[in-house]
Amino acid sequence: MKHWIIGAISALTLSTAAQAADVLKMAVTTSFNNSGLADVLLPEIAADLDLDVQLLVVGTGQALKLGESGDVDAILVHSRKAEEAFVEGGFGSHRTEIMYNDFVFIGPKGDPAGIASSDAATGALAAIAKAESNFVSRGDDSGTHKKELSLWAEAGLDPATFGTWYNAVGAGMGAALNTASGMPAYVMSDRASWLNFGNKGELALLYAGDPVLFNQYAYLPVNPELHDHVKNDLALKLETWLISDRAKALINDYKINGETLFVFNAKAAE
Repeated sequence: MKHWIIGAISALTLSTAAQAADVLKMAVTTSFNNSGLADVLLPEIAADLDLDVQLLVVGTGQALKLGESGDVDAILVHSRKAEEAFVEGGFGSHRTEIMYNDFVFIGPKGDPAGIASSDAATGALAAIAKAESNFVSRGDDSGTHKKELSLWAEAGLDPATFGTWYNAVGAGMGAALNTASGMPAYVMSDRASWLNFGNKGELALLYAGDPVLFNQYAYLPVNPELHDHVKNDLALKLETWLISDRAKALINDYKINGETLFVFNAKAAE
């Protein structure tokens, strides 16, 4: 009886070990998570690779910090300068572009600042500042926030000098959109988060199309030479999948109300 019990326990242990998927921790942006694309990709990754990808959903700045400290195995973010600095600093082994969408300006349907007729993104922001119309900023060092700040700078404006009409919420894309909907106010969002946002209220997409609003997402494995505990083999395994035709079809086919949210443009690692 004793031998039977030990044998059964051993068999169960082996069976459980055989069934357990490998686990990889990846820091991703709130905008990627809010888009809904993760809900499409993760089950397919699990099925194809027997890989359980656990997401830590934060802004780009925090995602990079998690990578720097070796708390994740890889990151998926959208702020090229910060990504390049991450690799140059030795925190990431390389940077691989995966897909892109664009940033858009959302605001009250009545468009009190008249940004819909702007001929450039900086012109839209200048119009909002001139009218002192309510504006919600992520204010969280995310890729979206970094982009917004760079556009204010290009417009020759400094948010530090703005009045109470400028609202930095220090939160993710969904929370920022909810705040803008409640006010209502203007806000800069990635297109995917906006399309998947369910509480639009009196908000509408008012301005898009300036090439400067291009929004590239990239994948960066954490450098195993700096953090030897990270699962670099799994990170590279996932990268191979992310640049494959399988991922391309899933990303390009992902739509909301018939509108494409991301365009696959994977390139070789840099």
